[in-house]
Amino acid sequence: MKNENSAFSRSAEPLLDLTALRADTPGCEAVIHFNNAGAGLMPRPVLQVMLDHLQLEAAIGGYEASTARAAEIDDFHASLAELLGTRPDNIAFAASATHAYTKALSAIDFRAGDVILTTRNDFISNQIAFLSLRKRHGVRIVHAPDHPDGSGVDVDAMAALMRAHRPRLVAVTHVPTNSGLVQPVAEIGRHCRELDLLYLVDACQSVGQYPVDVQEIGCDLLTATCRKFLRGPRGSGFLYVSDRALAAGYEPLHIDMHGARWVAPGYYRPVATAARFEEWEFPYATVLGCAAAVRYALRVGLEPIARRTPALAGQLREQLAAIPGLRTLDRGPAPAALVTFAIEGWEAEPFKAAMDARGINSALSYREFAQYDFADKDVEWCLRLSPHYYNTEDEVNAVAGAVAELARSTR
Repeated sequence: MKNENSAFSRSAEPLLDLTALRADTPGCEAVIHFNNAGAGLMPRPVLQVMLDHLQLEAAIGGYEASTARAAEIDDFHASLAELLGTRPDNIAFAASATHAYTKALSAIDFRAGDVILTTRNDFISNQIAFLSLRKRHGVRIVHAPDHPDGSGVDVDAMAALMRAHRPRLVAVTHVPTNSGLVQPVAEIGRHCRELDLLYLVDACQSVGQYPVDVQEIGCDLLTATCRKFLRGPRGSGFLYVSDRALAAGYEPLHIDMHGARWVAPGYYRPVATAARFEEWEFPYATVLGCAAAVRYALRVGLEPIARRTPALAGQLREQLAAIPGLRTLDRGPAPAALVTFAIEGWEAEPFKAAMDARGINSALSYREFAQYDFADKDVEWCLRLSPHYYNTEDEVNAVAGAVAELARSTR
């Protein structure tokens, strides 16, 4: 990587060199990218390693290229293990976070009457998957209540539900996609360990934004994507599987020749590692891009990222809250870098189009994405803005100014 250390401080208190980081990010020249919760802008080293591999595949063949880059490909598992505080054998590649999540769910032998204990803020695709399991297997879905203070799920109430129902699975989204709420996943994990309950965490919006340690969380399974705050390519994600879950024999419903060995005509044996959740075919350029993205985040440093990214969102949220006709929607004592708001006098698509026209990337969330949360907040849609560490304070001011201008235009 050219000048790979130029953007990273070596001081005891890491400071980010924004000039170097933005020079590493070609997209900064074209847009104000406040849609990192959708897909972060890829840094040059990520883009370059993917282009290089595609060129190698074209030159010598796909199989031969993956053999030539075997060590770099293996770094996908090693880099994520370092990021999450685990071992490479506990990491599986997936085509997306949802792909990883459904693979994990497929490994659980649900029976009629089994309880899935979750929250009112779990990701839409997870909620739909639970409903599908209810329709197919007759499981029961129990939603723990939110705490009255708006800090997220009521952990004491959730723990009481664990004791009352002995759920087959406890499932929590760390940072929901529709707001800046941060759920207390480690505290929930302690209760799961005490009661010996299987625990699945969706960390799609937190990995790359915060330090995430699977040992501290105490989860058996954790899923995330590489395209969001890790700034990797689309079409990529991963699944963490704990040693405990591997030893217990959890394996995906549809397992293939990569994840198992056909040891006799009527018998197969799953491999000992999380590779049992992978498939034989990989998009190797994407895998290499993910490894490069994780290494980039590690060099920047998750601690400075975790300070700067939510701080930028806090500055934006504060400025937006002062705009007449606008209501910020994020809850919790320390919101993440997902800033959501409702605005009077606008419909969803025209408002986003107006932001697009000003060179500001954003995302829309609708009631169907968060049936419980948006019903509580009495909104049909909101705009989501999600800055990252490479964004600037000037961009925060520009985005807040554009929203204020649009709010005035309807008054």
